[in-house]
Amino acid sequence: MRITHISSHVVGTPWRNLTYIQVHTDEGLTGVGETRMLGHTDALLGYLREAADHHIVGSDPFAVEDLVRRMKYGDYGRAGEIVMSGIACVEMACWDIKGKALGVPVWQLLGGKVTDRVKAYANGWYTTERTPEAYHKAAQAVVERGYRALKIDPFGTGHFELDHDATRYAVSLIEAVRDAIGPRTELMLEMHGRFSPSTAVRLAKEMAPFHPAWLEEPVPPENLRALAKVADRVDMPVATGERIHDRIEFRELFESQAADIIQPDLGHLGGILETRKLAATAETHYMLVAPHNVGGPVLTAASLQLAGCTPNFKILEHFNDFADAGIRKVVKGAPQVVDGYFELPQAPGLGVELDTEAAAEFPQQRARFDLWAEGWEKRNPAEGTEK
Repeated sequence: MRITHISSHVVGTPWRNLTYIQVHTDEGLTGVGETRMLGHTDALLGYLREAADHHIVGSDPFAVEDLVRRMKYGDYGRAGEIVMSGIACVEMACWDIKGKALGVPVWQLLGGKVTDRVKAYANGWYTTERTPEAYHKAAQAVVERGYRALKIDPFGTGHFELDHDATRYAVSLIEAVRDAIGPRTELMLEMHGRFSPSTAVRLAKEMAPFHPAWLEEPVPPENLRALAKVADRVDMPVATGERIHDRIEFRELFESQAADIIQPDLGHLGGILETRKLAATAETHYMLVAPHNVGGPVLTAASLQLAGCTPNFKILEHFNDFADAGIRKVVKGAPQVVDGYFELPQAPGLGVELDTEAAAEFPQQRARFDLWAEGWEKRNPAEGTEK
C-alpha cells in the first residue's frame, strides 16, 4: 500500500481554524487527521504541500516511524509548531488507515486497552456574561449534562500582575462555580501562562479554599525555573505542556519535577505515537497525562486512542459540547460524553469519518485569539477565555 496524495479541509470558527487532512492510498483506504491553529493556518497548508512532494506521496502508511522521522528531520531543519502540527495530521491519518486495514481500533495497535472509558472535563462552557451569577448558572448546566470535572480561567485580561479588585472578582467567580458544582466535581484552574511567579503563587493561595484539581500554566512556558519556583510554593498539582511541540523538549521538565501533570497536544506534538512515547517517559517520572484538546472530533478521537492504552492517563479535555455545536456535522461518529466519560472507541482506525461537503460549509476564517486585548471579553467571551 502506498500514499497517492493528501487533501486538506479547513473548518473555520471565530477563534481558531480546524485543519483536517485526508491521506489517500492506492488501495482505496483513506485516513483522516486533524490539528487546530490559532493562526498560521496558511503556513501549515504550505508546509504540507511541500512535505507531500518531498516525503509523503509514495510512502507506506504502515511505516509511521519512518515517515515521521523523514518529515521531522529530512529537510535538515529544526521542527517547530508548523512542522510538528503537519506531522501530527499525517501521522494520525496513517494510524487511521492502518487500523481500518487490520480491522481494529488504533489503541489495539499500541499495546491494547487498560481502560474501557475515559473521564472528560468540560471547557468552553463559560462563554457567557462574566459575572458570578452567569457563571453559577453555566456551571450548573455543565454538571446537569453529567460532567464531573470542568476548567475555568477567571482572571480576565490579567498579565504578569493582577490588582486587588481584579483578584477579588476572580475569587467571586470561582466561589460561584464551586457553589454550583458542589465539592465532588473537579475544578481545574487555568492561568494561560501569563503571570509572574509571585503573582501566580499569590493567586493560587487565594484559590486554595476552592480546592482546584490543578494549577495550569501559571507562568510562561519558556522558563522552567520560574515554573519550579511556583511548584515549590503551592499546595496543589501543577499542569503544563500544551505549548511544547517536541517530546524531547519535555526532558528538562521531567528532570526538574516542576509539574505533576503534563498536557501534550497530539495535534502539535507529532501525533499519536510521539505522544505515546512521551506518556511512557512521564510514567517513569510518576507524572500523569491530561492532553490539551481544544480541536474538533478527530483530534478527540485520536486522543482517546492514546487514553485507552496509557496507564498514567488522567483525563481528557473536551470543548465540542459547548462552543462548537454548529460544526458537529463535519465529522461522523464524533466521540460523545455520557455521564462524564467517553467510552473507548471500538470501530477500526480512529472510528470517525470526515464529511467534506459539511466541512465546506465552514470556510477558513481570520481567527483571532488575544487574552490581553482591552475589552476583548466584552466583545466575545468565547474568544477571550479559551485556549
